[in-house]
Amino acid sequence: MRHASRPFFILSPVAHAVSRLAMLATLGLAVAGPGHAQAPAVVANGTAPSAPLTLQSSPLLAEDVSKAPGDEGPTFVFGDTISGRPDLETVIEGNAELRRGATSMRADRIEYYQPDDQLKSTGNVRINNAGNRFEGPELQLKLDRFEGFFTTPRYRFLQNGGNGQAERVDFIDDKHFSAHRATYTTCERDNEESWKPAWEMTATRVDFDLDREVGVATGAVVRFKQVPILAFPKVSFPLSDKRKSGFLPPTLGLDSLNGFEVRQPYYFDIAPNRDATFSPAIMTKRGVDLAGEFRYLEPTYSGQLRANVLPGDKLRGRDRWSYSLQHIGAIDTGVSAIGGVGLNLNLNKVSDNDYWRDFPVATGQVTQRLLTQDAILSWNKGYFSSSVRALKWQTLQDVNSPIIPPYDRLPQLTAAYTRVDAPLLGMGSGFDWSAEADFTRFSADQNLTKQPNGNRAFSRLQVSRPWLAPWGYVTPKVQLHATSYQFESPLANGATSATRVVPTFSLDSGLTFERDASYFGRSFTQTLEPRAFYVRTPYRDQSFLPNYDSGANSFNFATVFTENAFVGNDRISDANLLTLGLTSRLLDPATGAEAVRLGVAQRLRFDDQRVSLPAIGTTPVPGALPVTDRVSDLLVGASVNWVPQWTFDSTVQYNPKIRESELASIGVRYNPGNYRTVSAAFRRQRNISEQIDVGWQWPINDLWGDKGQDLGAGRGQGGGRYYSVGRLNYSTLEKKLVDAVVGIEYDGCCWIGRVVLQRSQNSTATSSTRILFQLEMVGFSRIGASPLETLKSNVPRYQNLRDKISPPSRFTTYD
Repeated sequence: MRHASRPFFILSPVAHAVSRLAMLATLGLAVAGPGHAQAPAVVANGTAPSAPLTLQSSPLLAEDVSKAPGDEGPTFVFGDTISGRPDLETVIEGNAELRRGATSMRADRIEYYQPDDQLKSTGNVRINNAGNRFEGPELQLKLDRFEGFFTTPRYRFLQNGGNGQAERVDFIDDKHFSAHRATYTTCERDNEESWKPAWEMTATRVDFDLDREVGVATGAVVRFKQVPILAFPKVSFPLSDKRKSGFLPPTLGLDSLNGFEVRQPYYFDIAPNRDATFSPAIMTKRGVDLAGEFRYLEPTYSGQLRANVLPGDKLRGRDRWSYSLQHIGAIDTGVSAIGGVGLNLNLNKVSDNDYWRDFPVATGQVTQRLLTQDAILSWNKGYFSSSVRALKWQTLQDVNSPIIPPYDRLPQLTAAYTRVDAPLLGMGSGFDWSAEADFTRFSADQNLTKQPNGNRAFSRLQVSRPWLAPWGYVTPKVQLHATSYQFESPLANGATSATRVVPTFSLDSGLTFERDASYFGRSFTQTLEPRAFYVRTPYRDQSFLPNYDSGANSFNFATVFTENAFVGNDRISDANLLTLGLTSRLLDPATGAEAVRLGVAQRLRFDDQRVSLPAIGTTPVPGALPVTDRVSDLLVGASVNWVPQWTFDSTVQYNPKIRESELASIGVRYNPGNYRTVSAAFRRQRNISEQIDVGWQWPINDLWGDKGQDLGAGRGQGGGRYYSVGRLNYSTLEKKLVDAVVGIEYDGCCWIGRVVLQRSQNSTATSSTRILFQLEMVGFSRIGASPLETLKSNVPRYQNLRDKISPPSRFTTYD
């Protein structure tokens, strides 16, 4: 048979592969390149198609290749010389190359024996199967079934960059193979002969399952910096971030409250939308803690359940437990005429009053001494909505700092009918109107609240007519509040019931002026937006009424333009006041992005506000005293985002009578890039608190000029990078550090080390301290107590050094 000089052929699959190759080689025919539109096509049965093939355009190459029998696609071969016998064998020598579907192979010599579908490659063999690569001296393979063996290969997987070498790899198929006396790591090899991976697993045998994306190692030893740190008779590990059941790495922690803690979680991958984790722990100061978590996710609802049981706490001498259930979603009634039904649950309970002090992180509540058990069943259809709510509080009391408990709501019934831009009493459309009703039964420990429990029925009718134009708006609004009370015990005046009806009128108006402007070489659209808001509510004596749920509104830009000085429905403030505000903004004319915003607002009061909140004990609370000032404090705010890297935000409440600020909040943030953020804030409340808050995440290498590529993106080589992270909250009045989180992270490309010290103030006299340390072998496992949640919740704009990225394409390593 005549030799062909470096031809390029298309081989039809299976039976005709070698015969077509021999025929084309004998003829010396080469298929035209992509520039020849009329190149002949060869199909599996060796005949020309009856009609020209139509190409379908696609912006992406196909990631998946058909595995159906007879649909393997054509086989492409290259080589310096090709020889063989029709229907028997083909030999490719010199720069030999074979491609079929997602598989490409290179070697010095490739032999293919057709009757047995047996392929043998020798000399610098490299095979790439869907992005997973193998390199070695010799490969024998049944090509169609991808069954065979590879001697002394090196391998690398596409999904996570895992790599290693073995004495032999046995292929079961293209998704399953076994490596004997193998190694595995995610560290990338450099060009030095003396290179050693930072961490490596060795095993007598590793079974790789690319379908499930897991590996199972037998006789495994994990070494870090050549030091053995873990050993397993048998262990499974991930080849991607796909979930799987099994033991998770143990977590280790050191805590001033619990002592040394070792926790061993086991993960249950129940279904794609359900999982569970069982996490028993040993605490040297307390005993054995049994913890668990169950999560679920459905198209219309989701939730999670957490629980802890600590039998016989050695420090407290009793059993300790807690549970937390969060559920949110809709209920499918199967009847569209019923409308939407929703169920929200937020249930939290602990065993005793000291739980918040002993386990300050476990409750997950904003206020760890007030735990909610809250269930809401809601319904809505069209303009109508309603809900049934049961709310009960668990108050964790401290004899040195008692809390007056909030009122339970057992039950609370609400209903509302709302229309927007709708007709009203035959006066045409354009009106916004609504009717709301609320019935609640309030109950609490009267020895602490000093108020009678009772029922309250509240309703509010509201009508407004907005007139809107590009240059401004005017919105008059009328409200009518009606309330009725029934008490379990008499009030101070002997009454067991009470009623209250309060009308409110308001007029909101604003203008918008715009002009083109230029500052510091940048073009802007500058706005000037004056606003006037008038409220008139007559005085109704409410001093004899209990206060179940009302509190004073904070004085800020979000509340200064509201009708009622209180939140809740037990107090409706009398008002005869005008609020004036002025805002100016600089907007990018191309994108509308806000570069600068300046605002000022102040209230002018024409009559004293006589309605106030009752004092709690002997301590006045905000809103407990009548307001007699004709001119309120001045609100001044500024927000500057001139360049994306810098952000400045501030709000000051200035008291013109004493010429001093009552409240001040000033914050600045610098965020020039990934893993680089510094923020600082100063917050002051006159005679009450004054705090400085600083948070950061920054590469320490930058301090000595090493500002190269961050390894945090999962790329790069070299000696790695150090990052400093933390947040400090300091009270200047008390001259002490309130809370602190300080840590160091090291990114060594294939491993990350973290050490974090956290100090939390539990009360005015007590605090807790814990050390969190973690070794993360990237793409394999984590050892230690994870500080990631602590860093995310405390450090503003903290970025995980291993943020998830899009899965790699098989074409990134296709050669």
